[in-house]
Amino acid sequence: MSTVLGGIKNIIFDFGGVLINLDFERTYKAFCGLGIADLEKRFTEEELIPVFYRLETGDISPDDFRSGLRKMTGINISSDQFDHAWNQLLLDIPAHRIELLKSLKGKYRLFLLSNTNKIHFDHYSAELKRVHKLDFADLFEHTWFSFEMGMAKPDTEIYKRVLREKNLNPKETLFIDDTFENIKGARRTGMRTLFLEGEIGEALGIKI
Repeated sequence: MSTVLGGIKNIIFDFGGVLINLDFERTYKAFCGLGIADLEKRFTEEELIPVFYRLETGDISPDDFRSGLRKMTGINISSDQFDHAWNQLLLDIPAHRIELLKSLKGKYRLFLLSNTNKIHFDHYSAELKRVHKLDFADLFEHTWFSFEMGMAKPDTEIYKRVLREKNLNPKETLFIDDTFENIKGARRTGMRTLFLEGEIGEALGIKI
């Protein structure tokens, strides 16, 4: 047995960068092609970060987010154009990661906790169904998405809520994320953690 999983009964996965591959540069380039050339700079200078946070916590709707970006940039693009560019950062969910989840299911209670927004959620949920013929319920006992919860990682309260709702013992629960701030938030609840810097299967010591 992997030493990482020793004594573990529950595993909580992040989604982006852990199970689905991401490439933010693709979204920056897509918006550049629509006439918004400085989107990356706006994120870097934190102009868009508060707006993005409000989207990910469900405080504003996708329509509000689209309208806000149009006003901020002065570029009037359709919602379809916006969503196509916004979703470009979402790449594939490799089959071997799906097989990893299937191999763990039954041995552990599997959960998903993701900071995400409704636009991305709709896209990758449809892709999971189209490519793998699966829904999230086929892989996880329960899923939590920040835009539905009204809070986001690394807020300690989001981890406490997850533990409380499913009556999970933090000492028997492994939280996996590729963002260290999120790992630190989980550690404050007493959960065991895995900061992912490579492939998930290798990090868990499991070969598929």
